[in-house]
Amino acid sequence: MGKNFKMVAKTLYGLEELLAQELRQLGASEIEVGTRNVSFEGDTGFMYKVNLCSRTAIKVLKPITAFNIFTEEDLYKKTYAIPWENYMEADGSLAVDATVYSKVFTHSQYISLKTKDAIVDRFRDKEGERPDVDLDHPTLRINIHIDRNICTVSLDSSGASLHKRGYKTENTLAPINEVLAAGMIMLTGWSGQCDFMDPMCGSGTIATEAAMIACNIPPNLNRDEFGFETWPDFDVDLYEVIENAALKKIKDFHFKIYASDKDAFALRKAKTNIKNANLSEFIEVKEQDFFESKKETERPMFLVFNPPYDERLSVEDIDAFYAEIGNTLKRGYPGTQAWMITSNLEALKSVGLRPSRKIKLYNGKLESRFVRYEMYEGSRKGKKR
Repeated sequence: MGKNFKMVAKTLYGLEELLAQELRQLGASEIEVGTRNVSFEGDTGFMYKVNLCSRTAIKVLKPITAFNIFTEEDLYKKTYAIPWENYMEADGSLAVDATVYSKVFTHSQYISLKTKDAIVDRFRDKEGERPDVDLDHPTLRINIHIDRNICTVSLDSSGASLHKRGYKTENTLAPINEVLAAGMIMLTGWSGQCDFMDPMCGSGTIATEAAMIACNIPPNLNRDEFGFETWPDFDVDLYEVIENAALKKIKDFHFKIYASDKDAFALRKAKTNIKNANLSEFIEVKEQDFFESKKETERPMFLVFNPPYDERLSVEDIDAFYAEIGNTLKRGYPGTQAWMITSNLEALKSVGLRPSRKIKLYNGKLESRFVRYEMYEGSRKGKKR
């Protein structure tokens, strides 16, 4: 299968341990957890597998070299010295992403530009022609990571961010990122063992990710392309072996997933996205105001939702809105583990229930809390906390 090499999978803040656990289950070795990333080792087939099967990775990077730099000229010279012709043809295209943590190098866009210049100049000098820049579908996506004076150059095996699963063609006003949605569900401990509901489902992301988790469907099965598919050493036969092995692990799911919203326009989008993911048989979509709803069975249930924070509601409503969430849970949802994410920490106090867990996550740039309310059957007296 070829030898193992180091890789780095990037993720969202708060999902690092989940990603490490996923990598362990997939078969990675030498796992080390960082901030928003996990490094690990595996072979080429494993790189394909992580891209296809990881729910919480955003990118899978393959470092090719690292060096010290003290000036922009160092960056240019050392990048120029890399044998880029081993990784792409002169008539290909490239894109460079940079992340920078340094007092000397402060502008990531400029670092990207300088790197691109070095690569393009090398091709022009050696082969008389130069690759183009294509930010959307490059032949080779390169990642530059500068931490103080250490520059790590990696090939981006994922291409577009792995949260772009391929099923979401319709978005609502404040859509949740697919990786965040999957991570939230995994943090709850739900994996298909009972009914599941998103009562404010918007474009259906949480319900879709839940169905893929319950059935063990590889999350990136519907993607058009991965970055590694345009690499000169892409092994299509090996990729098909990996894909077929993952497909064999898909399993049945014997409970119900409900996706509801009071906005008919959002529900149409949810239905389209769920259909794109081929998951309509597992998810019941219905128009319903959560505040007028109640649990329809006595079976245990998990509720996971992303209520409005402020964006879609005028601010004077927000405390009353969150109070109504608490009332609805108390009144209509006994025997339920209810989880919600919000960045409005003031409004959260209006729910009027004490959360049994609070996890810090980021929804986009918004610092948020993912909180759990345990709604017991009947009275809570005499129950252990």
